[in-house]
Amino acid sequence: MELKPGLSAFVTGGASGIGRALCLALGAKGVFVTVVDFSEERGKEVASLVQIECAKFHSNLKFPAAVFRKCDVTNSGDLTAAFDEHVATYGGLDICINSAGIGTPVLFTKDQSTWRRTLDVDLIAVIDSTRLAIKTMQAMQKPGVIINMGSASGLYPMVKDPIYSGSKGGVVLFTRSLVPFKRQGIRINVLCPEFVETDMGQQIDSKFIDLMGGFVPMEMVVKGAFELITDESKAGSCLWITLRRGMEYWPTPTEEEKYMIRPSSSRKRSTAKAPFQTPLNLQLPQSYEKLVVHTLTHNFRNATCIVRAPLSLPIKPHHVLVKIIYAGVNASDVNFSSGRYFSGPDRPQLPLDAGFEAVGIIAALGDFVTNLEIGSPAAIMTFGSYAEFMMVPSKHILPVERPDSEVVAMLTSGLTASIALEKAGGKMESGKVVLVTAAAGGTGQFAVQLAKLAGNKVVATCGGADKAKLLKELGVDRVIDYKSEDIETVLKKEFPKGIDIIYESVGGQMLNLCLNALAVYGRLIVIGMISQYQGEHGWKPSNYPGICEKLLAKSQTVAGFFLVQYSHFWQEHLDKLFHLFSAGKLKVSLDPKQFLGVHSVPDAVEYLHSGKSVGKVVVCMDPSYRQKTSRL
Repeated sequence: MELKPGLSAFVTGGASGIGRALCLALGAKGVFVTVVDFSEERGKEVASLVQIECAKFHSNLKFPAAVFRKCDVTNSGDLTAAFDEHVATYGGLDICINSAGIGTPVLFTKDQSTWRRTLDVDLIAVIDSTRLAIKTMQAMQKPGVIINMGSASGLYPMVKDPIYSGSKGGVVLFTRSLVPFKRQGIRINVLCPEFVETDMGQQIDSKFIDLMGGFVPMEMVVKGAFELITDESKAGSCLWITLRRGMEYWPTPTEEEKYMIRPSSSRKRSTAKAPFQTPLNLQLPQSYEKLVVHTLTHNFRNATCIVRAPLSLPIKPHHVLVKIIYAGVNASDVNFSSGRYFSGPDRPQLPLDAGFEAVGIIAALGDFVTNLEIGSPAAIMTFGSYAEFMMVPSKHILPVERPDSEVVAMLTSGLTASIALEKAGGKMESGKVVLVTAAAGGTGQFAVQLAKLAGNKVVATCGGADKAKLLKELGVDRVIDYKSEDIETVLKKEFPKGIDIIYESVGGQMLNLCLNALAVYGRLIVIGMISQYQGEHGWKPSNYPGICEKLLAKSQTVAGFFLVQYSHFWQEHLDKLFHLFSAGKLKVSLDPKQFLGVHSVPDAVEYLHSGKSVGKVVVCMDPSYRQKTSRL
């Protein structure tokens, strides 16, 4: 639902705290508001403030832009009358926010009337108001949005007030159970902020608030509510808001899998494409082709050659044979071919199987592999993926919904962005300025979108009009095309306070520029140095004079990130990325240039390093799986 002037909203608990902030924020969008509360003085004040905001959008109205309705939300008659008055005033109901809530000042073992009152306000009234809102929206036969105010204490226990925690937990599960109403155009979601600096929040022990990282800014709560209103994919969703993790939907796909029991066909219908059906005859050939590194040099073409390897059965115990369909191309392929990833006495002997990532189909299983099935889609992130077949230990298999090229992009590229921003960068907050360099590449496209989804202003660098166009389509707020603008000049002029978080993959002069642009307390995440990977002498380290002085002067952080060292997060974040993609929240851009078969891999690597690619470069190992590559 687009938040626009002329919509109407019904807000319980609108005289104070979160309810008050939401009333004013809606008024600032030109939305008509009924402020429902038991406090007449404060409620009328909020209504008058909303009227002032709405006046900027409306003139010569024949009805008030905001009204106050005194109401005890635990009285069903009062609540019904308030809804009726809203419809009579505004002719319908677009948004209902159930924000009224109280805490339990007395331990429930000592005073029965107090805790029963808390349940009546925090849970029973929410159920009743949701019922009346649904009934009103159904009668109007128009789409509507309902947001129930939960709490982080409804997701985990709050030992100081178990009744409040229990009632909010009830609100969370009640709301998440209302997904079917989406078929009628009514989306019902729950918002669960951690402690906010309201009258109720200030009653919490300040030491405990400090342990949690401080109060959640009201701006984050409003932003979360507006996301639930405007995002048409959200129904039965629970948005958890903390300072520690930003805005995050609960449960994560990984957590949900622990308890959700779905028929496999139902589960797969939620994905971006139809359920995967294995279309090939999985009879195994006697041999297959693969690409190996036979001499160490940064020149990938000279370093590699194609060999034919025998494919013998049975498969080794605890191993899986994967039929490779798509393999991903990475800038660091040239680091592998030059031997940069191997040193010391355990350095492997040539030849080395090349390639870092692929998706395919499980073609055969070794003994003792009981958790996988032949014909199932799988992703792999081990050396040797530039091949028609690959045998790997079963523990390295990452189950996926489909063996598609989009999933390849989610592996090294997508996982690097997702895990680096969350783990290496400290935490992904909202309301920050985030800069992504080489943003139109395989990993940059994910970094800009994930930073944007977390509620940040995103700046991105690229080279060329096609890349700039892609980044604008991905939602980047400010695209800096270095072929037409000077990056340093733009950053100094438009971001004088500096950049809060920088996701950097270029190295060299770009890294030095980023260090100079970093804000006080800023964090710079180094995920690569592509500008230094190739050259006459291969990878040549750069000097960054004065880096210690720069970091000390502004309390800044520079963190390196190497994906291999975060393998324990791969499955969780791959599931997260695929979930976002399936829900339409994440786009995957693949470079349209097609590379078919093992023989095309050196061409693909050179194309990536030419700077001409836009999006993820992928090689199709089996042309029978070739797809059209329009991804946006």
